[in-house]
Amino acid sequence: MTDGRVYGMGLDPLVEPDWPALTSAEVDAVLGPHAAITWRSPRPLSATARVRLPDAREVILKRLPRTLRDAAALGEEHRFMDHLRGNGIPLPGVLHTLEIGEFSYEVQELGAGTDDYRGVFSWSPYRSLDDAAAAGRMLARLHLAAAGYDAPNRPPQPLQAGFTVFSAADPLAAVAQRAVERPALGTFLAGRDWRGDLERVQLPACERLHPLLADLEPLWTHNDWHGTNLLWRDGDVATVIDFGLCDRTTAVHDLATAIERCAVDWISIRAGGPAHVRFDQVRDFLRAYASVRPLTPAERRALTALLPVVHCEYELSEIDYFLGVIPGGNRENAEIAYTDYFLGHTAWWRESSAGRELLTAVTEISDLIP
Repeated sequence: MTDGRVYGMGLDPLVEPDWPALTSAEVDAVLGPHAAITWRSPRPLSATARVRLPDAREVILKRLPRTLRDAAALGEEHRFMDHLRGNGIPLPGVLHTLEIGEFSYEVQELGAGTDDYRGVFSWSPYRSLDDAAAAGRMLARLHLAAAGYDAPNRPPQPLQAGFTVFSAADPLAAVAQRAVERPALGTFLAGRDWRGDLERVQLPACERLHPLLADLEPLWTHNDWHGTNLLWRDGDVATVIDFGLCDRTTAVHDLATAIERCAVDWISIRAGGPAHVRFDQVRDFLRAYASVRPLTPAERRALTALLPVVHCEYELSEIDYFLGVIPGGNRENAEIAYTDYFLGHTAWWRESSAGRELLTAVTEISDLIP
């Protein structure tokens, strides 16, 4: 437990939440009387709790502001989950979605397995090489199961990990359009030389990436793959959870996201420390993935080109969330998202010796995979 605090974006591991905790009155309104909260999640972007029902069953109750996800937006996630579940991917069932006032409430089954990563920061390494390999195999299974799901891209919204902005022929124009579509983001960007920043940091990476995109097949993907979004049993992945960032991207975009999430200690880098790069986990993750779903030649070429910019669209949407969804705004987190994550992550991959070494290692590993 975290005494009501949640994981932060900055150097403080635990901070006061932007959203109040779920109350007993809310639980009663959604699930009926005599339901009891047994655990509260320290994840910061929603209010989530484990709840015991009167018949002793347990469910997960999540509350989100409707400005972040209304029932229609949650339905986009649920339809993709239904498709995956129908193709053999173990996911918790969605039991109920309800809108009350300014909030949406989502009730899901608990999911099989244990939450072995419950007490760690989301973007953390796997506990072992075996866990890294298990996660790689399950991601490959998910990508195979996602084939045939042909919904369009989700519309622009806060906390979105799509790939339409930096895959565009003109990323500067695409960012400008996104700033028009999302006024809070637009106001934030108007106060800085964002075009100069992109030309300096992201556009060189985009120039290397864009010639490779035509050979990548679109695919609906998870877009937030790391140990804390998996439940575990007997050393294997038992359940996949948290589809809040799912969207139509490509399989290799999802793969790059998964590597970025587990291989680099971004918090240490922000504090001026080492990156603690987990080359061994990247190796075993990629090998296990390819044992289930071999990478195409186009995906092998695109993987290292994608890594420096795979997080960028999400960071713009985080700024939108911090300034356009949270009451009163959270300027500090918006600044962290822009300076340390949006710009800092891309710069690290190309400007640091550890980043260049990891890009080289990913290329060598993917080239050696049968």
